[in-house]
Amino acid sequence: MKDNLPNIGVIKTEEIDDLNIRYATIGVPDSTPVLLTAPWPESIYSFHRLIPRLAVNHFVIAVDLPGFGHSQSRPDVMAPEAMGDFLIKLIHHFQIKRTHIVAPDVGTPAALFAATKQPQLFKSLVIGCAAMLPDLADGILKELIHSGSLAEVGADGIKPYLDHAALITPPAIIEDFKAASAGRRLDEATQFVRGYLSDSAILEPKLSDIKTPSLIIGGKNDSIVPPANGQFLADRLANNRYLLLDAEHRVWEEATDEYIETVVSWINGDYKLR
Repeated sequence: MKDNLPNIGVIKTEEIDDLNIRYATIGVPDSTPVLLTAPWPESIYSFHRLIPRLAVNHFVIAVDLPGFGHSQSRPDVMAPEAMGDFLIKLIHHFQIKRTHIVAPDVGTPAALFAATKQPQLFKSLVIGCAAMLPDLADGILKELIHSGSLAEVGADGIKPYLDHAALITPPAIIEDFKAASAGRRLDEATQFVRGYLSDSAILEPKLSDIKTPSLIIGGKNDSIVPPANGQFLADRLANNRYLLLDAEHRVWEEATDEYIETVVSWINGDYKLR
């Protein structure tokens, strides 16, 4: 199946902060970089349609964050604030002075924490409707946040998600997603969303201090992270645009044309208009 994976650039695994991190690079050298962080339970191949468009004008780095995709996990980074600290280390590792970041899903709170600590690193944020408060989540995500372990919701908890994704996402990519959650990896990843219970209260009062231009994109019919989460961010971020697309949770694939055009236009200059 690996031979059937789409070309999203040069795939490498490199040690960053003592963790083996998988990433892809492609695009125009010496241009403003665009950093993409993969959603959960997916991988860098979530962006197989977006990356080629961004790479026309930018240098693109797509990353599986620790514990997600095919990157190594470690307990001390598996929470939103700690992942934000790792994100800063990752940006410095790549010697990036300033970047646009596209961070849907679990990448959203990490990117927001990073932007509160080192705002000079970010030219703009493209974020999703991650659960901003534990009780604003719904469905399986809400169960995972409040569970003591994955055993409480069942080891096949993400199977319906991947089965639904398989209706529109190429089989080789679905296999990559499944491998990302093999063995104990799913339970390790679940530790991150349980961190919302403590870290959401830390992040909320800091949101109004973020002045970085922010594009919030969510799905109108998202039953995992309902649109109220995007509105929560839109009400607090000083410089934002909130867009709801005709999709469920996977806006990057379910509303792919509008998602791509919006993100590309934003990074190519629309972020300056506010």
